[in-house]
Amino acid sequence: MSNAIDAREFQARLQRLDTLLQEVERGADPTATAQTREIVQAVLDLHGAGLERILEHLNEAGAAGAAVLDTCVRDDVVGGLLLLHGLHPLGLEARVLQALEQVRPALRTHGGNVRLLGVTDGVVRLQLEGNCHGCPSSAITMKQTIEEAIFARAPDVTAIEVEDEAAAIPAVTPDGRVLITLGAR
Repeated sequence: MSNAIDAREFQARLQRLDTLLQEVERGADPTATAQTREIVQAVLDLHGAGLERILEHLNEAGAAGAAVLDTCVRDDVVGGLLLLHGLHPLGLEARVLQALEQVRPALRTHGGNVRLLGVTDGVVRLQLEGNCHGCPSSAITMKQTIEEAIFARAPDVTAIEVEDEAAAIPAVTPDGRVLITLGAR
């Protein structure tokens, strides 16, 4: 595919489209603004209707269709397009879990892992596990890898909170005072 784009490029194009639409909204001509909004909505509606029909055909195709649909929803660009149109068959938590499964092999090569603590109102709570919590550069790399994977599969996530396994165990001074670590979340 010569016109293939990856998840980052897809997100960049969506952001550019959003910026252009905001510029039109700030324009002085309310008629042109309304027409632009109507054009964009008409294009979205046409594409959404076509995608919905494709999904119906895949569902009607049985196991073969389900396999194709599974491949499509695992594709970051196609999945993003389905999300844009409100047609993605997987919920937010399922997509976050897919993203975590995708990065686990890389995390394990660094002696680490990640555990999903929960998803509430678009906020994903994670805990880093393993050897990585003692090495700041490794933890930063892991966090960045995890965040990129999650936002690629679930751009509708509003925030990611990461707890370090070491942060769950409070540090105590020799005189018995508990130290509080700021910025661990």
